[in-house]
Amino acid sequence: MENDLPKNLRELRESPFHAIHCQGRSVKDEMRLNLHSLLRRKESLLPGIVGYEDSVLPNIVNAVLSRHNMILLGLRGQAKSRILRLLVRFLDEWTPVIQGCEINDSPYRPICGSCRRRLAELGDDLPIEFLHRDRRYVEKLATPDVTIADIIGDLDPIRAAKGGLNLSDELTIHYGLLPRANRGIFAINEIPDLAGKIQVGLFNILQEGDVQIKGYPVRLPLDVAMVFTANPEDYTARGKIITPLKDRIGSEIRTHYPATIQDGMAITRQEAWLLRDYGIRCTLPTFVSEVVEAIAFAARKDTRVDKRSGVSQRMPITCLENAVSNAERRALMHGEKHLVPRIGDIYAAIPSLTGKFELEYEGELRGADNIARELIRSAVGEVFQQRTQNADFQQVVDWFELGGSLSIPLDASTSRCFDQFQGIQGLLERSDDLLGSGKHSQEQRVAAAEFILEGLYSRKKISRTEDRVFKAAEGKQQDATFTARAETRKRWN
Repeated sequence: MENDLPKNLRELRESPFHAIHCQGRSVKDEMRLNLHSLLRRKESLLPGIVGYEDSVLPNIVNAVLSRHNMILLGLRGQAKSRILRLLVRFLDEWTPVIQGCEINDSPYRPICGSCRRRLAELGDDLPIEFLHRDRRYVEKLATPDVTIADIIGDLDPIRAAKGGLNLSDELTIHYGLLPRANRGIFAINEIPDLAGKIQVGLFNILQEGDVQIKGYPVRLPLDVAMVFTANPEDYTARGKIITPLKDRIGSEIRTHYPATIQDGMAITRQEAWLLRDYGIRCTLPTFVSEVVEAIAFAARKDTRVDKRSGVSQRMPITCLENAVSNAERRALMHGEKHLVPRIGDIYAAIPSLTGKFELEYEGELRGADNIARELIRSAVGEVFQQRTQNADFQQVVDWFELGGSLSIPLDASTSRCFDQFQGIQGLLERSDDLLGSGKHSQEQRVAAAEFILEGLYSRKKISRTEDRVFKAAEGKQQDATFTARAETRKRWN
C-alpha cells in the first residue's frame, strides 16, 4: 500500500487523496468525520476498553464531535493512557506530508519557512511522503524538569552560525514536541506535574492555535488536537493545573474503576498473560478469577488503604499471573500435565499485591502482608457466599468437629490432596456441585475442594492455622492445617 502512494505533489493532485486534503481540513474535523463513519458502521470505537460503554465513552465521543481538547481525570490504572493512544483510530490511515519536514507540513499549505521556499522552488515536483496515523500521535510524560524548549522549541545558535542566519530567522528554530505533533494528536500524561510556567506556554496553542518561540515574532499556526491526563486528587486538591489552562480545555472526562466484578474479570483476562506452554494444559476456575477480582474491590473499600492513590486494575492482573505461575511451578515439580490454580496460589501471589496499594496509618501498623491476607480472606468469603447460598456443608463441618484435621502442604501434588479430601465426608460431592454438570478432572475437583475449605474458614465455620516456618535444608513452608472451632456448632445452628 505505502509503495503505491503518490511521491510528489503532481501525483498527489491526480490521486483520490487530493479531494480529501486540498481543502485544508483540520485534525479535529478529520477526527469528527472518521468518528461519524465508525458510529454509522456500529464498529467498536475504542477496542479493548471495557466497562466504559455507558460512562466514559459517550463523553469522549461528545468531545470529539465538539472538536474539543480534552483531559481524562482518573486514579492510576484506569486505562487513561491507553485511551489516548487509541484516539489515533479517529485519524485517516494515511496523510500526505512534505518529505523531510520536521513538523509534518501539508504539501498544499506549508507553515514553516523552509517548506514554503521548497514549494516555491519545486512546485509540483515537491517530494512528499505519507504518514501512517500511528506516527501522528506524540506523547510526553510531564515531569518537573520538562522545559519550554522540550515542548515548544528553541533557537539553535549552531544552525544559525552554519547557515549564516540571524537568530530571529525562522530557519534557526529547533522544534519541540508540540510543533512536531502538527497535524496530529499531542498528549501530555500527568499534566499537574508540569511546571506552571510550562503550562502557560500552552495557552496560545489551546486558544489561538499558534506558538511563539523565544519571544521572536515567529507565528506557527499549528493544527493539533491536544489531550491530557491527570489524577483528580492532583487536579482538584493540590491545584497543580493552573486555572487559565483548565479554562481552555474543552472537556473534562472522569474515568473510573470497573463497576462490576464481571467487568473487572473481563479486563483482567484480556490483559493478564495466562497462555502457558511447555506441554502443560491450563484451566482457570471461574471462582479463582472472581476471588482475584474481588480482592481489588475489597481493597478499594478498605479504610486502611489510601483512597487518594487508588488501587490500580494492575493489581488483579499481576495477581492472577502470579497465581497461575505458582500453579505452574507446582505442576512442574510433580510432573503434572494439567495446571489448575487454587486459592492457595492466590496467597502465594501476595508479593504481586503489596506493591499495588498504599496504606493509611492504621494499615501501616498492621503491615502490607497482613492487610493482603485479610483482603484475600474477605474476597474468598464474599465469592463463597455468592456461589454457595443454598449449599449444605454441614457434613464437612461435622467431620472437623468430630476431631478431624487436615494438613495441606503449600506445594502438595494433586494426587496427595485428592487422597486426603476423599476422607472428608461430603467434601468432594460439594466440589462437584460447585463445578457444575459434566466431567471434571482431578485437578479441578481439588481446586474446588480447597475453595470450599477456604470459604468455610472465611465464614468462620472452621479455623485454619498458617504457621509458615521455612526449613533451612529444603526451603519448604510448613503445612497449613484446617481444624474445627469449638464454637462452630453453635454458630452453625
